[in-house]
Amino acid sequence: MTQQPVRQLSRRPAGSPKISTPFFDRTLQRAVLVRDRVLAPTVISWFRTPASVWWGFAAVHLFFLGWMMTFIVHGNTFSDTEQYRQWAQLGYNPSELGKIISPWVYPVLAQIPIFAANVFGPSLYLLGWTLIIIALNAVGLFYLTRGPRAQRGIAPAWFWLFFTVFMGYLSFARVEGITAPIVLIALLYAAERPVVAAVLLSVATWIKVWPAAIIAPLLIASAQRVRVLLAGVTVSAVVAGATVLTGAGSHLFDFAVNQGERGMQLEATFSTPWVWLSVLNIGGAQIADNVAINSTEVYGPGADVAALLMQPLLIIATVAGALLMIWALRRGAEREELLLEGSLLMVTAFIVFNKVGSPQFIIWLAPVVIAGLTHNWERWKVPATLLMGIALTTFVIYPLFYTPLIHANPIMAAVLTIRNVLLVTLLVWAVKRTLELGRKAGQQCDSLAPSPSPR
Repeated sequence: MTQQPVRQLSRRPAGSPKISTPFFDRTLQRAVLVRDRVLAPTVISWFRTPASVWWGFAAVHLFFLGWMMTFIVHGNTFSDTEQYRQWAQLGYNPSELGKIISPWVYPVLAQIPIFAANVFGPSLYLLGWTLIIIALNAVGLFYLTRGPRAQRGIAPAWFWLFFTVFMGYLSFARVEGITAPIVLIALLYAAERPVVAAVLLSVATWIKVWPAAIIAPLLIASAQRVRVLLAGVTVSAVVAGATVLTGAGSHLFDFAVNQGERGMQLEATFSTPWVWLSVLNIGGAQIADNVAINSTEVYGPGADVAALLMQPLLIIATVAGALLMIWALRRGAEREELLLEGSLLMVTAFIVFNKVGSPQFIIWLAPVVIAGLTHNWERWKVPATLLMGIALTTFVIYPLFYTPLIHANPIMAAVLTIRNVLLVTLLVWAVKRTLELGRKAGQQCDSLAPSPSPR
């Protein structure tokens, strides 16, 4: 008899229990009622077609291209792309930086898109960068809505587009815009092709470190973890070898060293107490620029100690998250759901326990939630709703009212606090859900165990 191939990350078994979320259910039901009153049935049906998603993609991305054109026509850049343009003009591994921040604050592969965006010349640098982001997003959307996801990927794709409306001012001007679609594709293929996912995640990690938070859940949840590990090691070895051969080996890990020298950035979750101390003018606390790294940080009683403790706290949170996933897997948790829930847990922990906390970090969450919605819309509508709230409040912070925030405006401090509370809530949900995966799986195993034979 021919043996059937075994999937590496199995789907959720029918009848698996889910977390009861009456508040979110009621909120979404009301939203659906409003939608049904406003839109005709034919319009609603059209929005459920793959063509509608691509029209939506075109509308959103043409809007941001038009926004960027207001800078491009004057030969200008937008936000961090000015820094990227300076690095592209300096060339690879420059010997003299002058007053320019070192390009090695990012992992080495970040320099590929940074240099590629200069293809049209310095005056059109922003155009090159924007087109790269659009192309990568198009590839991500293609994989999200093809094959078995042709229908169930449509609603998550719309979620991504609405998320981009709020976060596009960041994703089109930061390296996160490069890594997010790569990570999304990796998560979509993690079940069937975990090795391919490992390669994509490893490449993305060498562009911006955060995808490493998803490699750990992939290693834990995959039945091919040895091959996954070897794929990651191979990519890293190739990157390290190429960096050494090109004379930049001494800078290979600068991105990690530089983070240790930072203080508590204004937007970081654990900076919230010092934000309010600054607003209330207590204890000499203040919000000020760290010119050396182009960052706005909080200062005041205990802020230096907090900055020193954040790195150990992040490590502890990461180890705790990994141990929780291992426990859930040993209890019999479904592998693909564990990968997605574990990825949400780890990525959110990377943000909550991070002393940097830049607004663009919220982009890290999008690929995980989109992949989760594709896997199980009902189960993932809670984190999706939380993430949309996080995106909205982040949009209010940046680009709308960042200047009042750095001047300790109490209203903006409240908005930032709400955003940070939502982030902590999302982390708590991910921890609770991972615990429940393990507990429910264990209970099912116990219920299926044979009763002892009577004597």
